[in-house]
Amino acid sequence: MQTEIEKNVMRRIYRIRILYGIFSLATASLLLLVLSLWGIGREVWVAAVFANGPQNFSGHLLYLLYAFLHTRLIVQFLCLVVLASLFYLAYQTARFLTDFGGFARA
Repeated sequence: MQTEIEKNVMRRIYRIRILYGIFSLATASLLLLVLSLWGIGREVWVAAVFANGPQNFSGHLLYLLYAFLHTRLIVQFLCLVVLASLFYLAYQTARFLTDFGGFARA
């Protein structure tokens, strides 16, 4: 049977654990990703960029590279922030899956 002090301590530990999940770097990265995508959407008419490009895969990659190199600096910066956020979220997801036994270990 838990005493009143133990209950209070465990309640505080539970709250700290919840706040850690809410204010983690992964959450900040996700928020940064969403804000960067919103900023790109405000600066560039994204649908027109994809509609104007070629439809084959290699030509599309070259077209997107050309479009990236010839756009404004703020859009280039936001694209790099999106890329960094995606890499960080992928890293955190892989770490989460391996830490909690999501993948079988030999």
